[in-house]
Amino acid sequence: MTTYNPVELILKKRNGFLLDTDEIDFFINGFLSGAIADYQMSAMLMAMYFQGLETAEIRALTAAYINSGKTLSFPEEMITADKHSTGGVGDKISLMLAPIAAALGLYVPMISGRGLGHTGGTLDKLESIPGFNTQYTMPEFRDLVIKHGYALVGQSAELVPADKRIYALRDVSATVESVGLITASIMSKKIAEGAKNLVIDLKIGSGAFMPNLRRAEELASSLIETGNAFGQNVSVIFSNMNSPLGTEVGNALEVIEAIEYLKGNYRPDTYELTTALVAEMLIISGKALDFADAKKQIDAVVNSGKALQAFGEIIIAQGGDPSVIEDYSIFGKAECTIPVLCDQSGYIHKIDSSRIGYALVKIKAGRMKVSDTLDYSAGASLPYKIGDYVEADSVLALVHCNDAEQGMLVANEIKAAYAILDMQIAPEKLIYKIQRNGV
Repeated sequence: MTTYNPVELILKKRNGFLLDTDEIDFFINGFLSGAIADYQMSAMLMAMYFQGLETAEIRALTAAYINSGKTLSFPEEMITADKHSTGGVGDKISLMLAPIAAALGLYVPMISGRGLGHTGGTLDKLESIPGFNTQYTMPEFRDLVIKHGYALVGQSAELVPADKRIYALRDVSATVESVGLITASIMSKKIAEGAKNLVIDLKIGSGAFMPNLRRAEELASSLIETGNAFGQNVSVIFSNMNSPLGTEVGNALEVIEAIEYLKGNYRPDTYELTTALVAEMLIISGKALDFADAKKQIDAVVNSGKALQAFGEIIIAQGGDPSVIEDYSIFGKAECTIPVLCDQSGYIHKIDSSRIGYALVKIKAGRMKVSDTLDYSAGASLPYKIGDYVEADSVLALVHCNDAEQGMLVANEIKAAYAILDMQIAPEKLIYKIQRNGV
């Protein structure tokens, strides 16, 4: 490999020039080996943040991330697909989507993350199931997927280690919101895990990190182009994150809601989004002709109980207690239930979903740093959406907690997150659009 002066490369990018593949490889490998210091990588990230990354640079950075570790592959006859969400409040969609997709014959190697800040994490939700193990080596993970059709695990230290280390620096150097850096981070993991078909749930709104559709479209195009360059089919669904998804926010509460969904008891919003995402997985994988065909298949495996059976199977395979499917008391129940009462009658015009997410951290339903401990039973029940009518003194939400004092503070925060007015307002669309191959 050609040797470069790290300072000269930082200066080159800072001044708006493109880095070539060799230069990016040198910088990433140098950082991993310790030859390039954290402060130099932070300076490079800031230069990339302000100057942006061109398509060729994003591809080179993605490849460098992938090549920093091991990759998975599956037999050619196995149709692999996955879903990635950019994160939201009450987003338990993976818990329903993966068993449904597996019951329909897709192989889903789903590598998930932990919650941080106002967004929840799939791994934390799964670990609220007693005994459920999310940490596997890559060969073990592959075996689970081949045997059961899917697995829900955390990122192995062997998979894209460069991204893991660099993301930690992005988090503390204010360089997270870069389209190029986001693309390389997401796509490197999804390509390395071996999924040939990928659907991305790109969230927009008060509970998402993308504030508007224009910025989201820029990211979507970058994700699709990068995936295609590595032989991956990528589709992006733009979804509304102004209202929390479903009715429950909190780890065990969300798993229970997901189990109820797989029993056929679903909320309109979780049904619409889950169906749209699984349908798109089936369509781009060639297992459905169109949305109507896909929806018919999806409804059939839920109504027959096959999807619920697939969820029970993976709970057992990953060491969890399958009794939770019928006995929710196994999750444990919060000692306190604090009602949030409406001060006035009217229509809900706005919900500050991120404020709700951050408030719930105070009762340990979420975390602000990775080392924070969680209370799996804590959370909130939030039955109303934007456009819904509520009566004065009715229960707007319920806070579930084991600390009454903190729970009251959280209840007040949740109340302040809702804007209720006399004027009627139409419900918001949940799915804005679908983008495939830049279209």
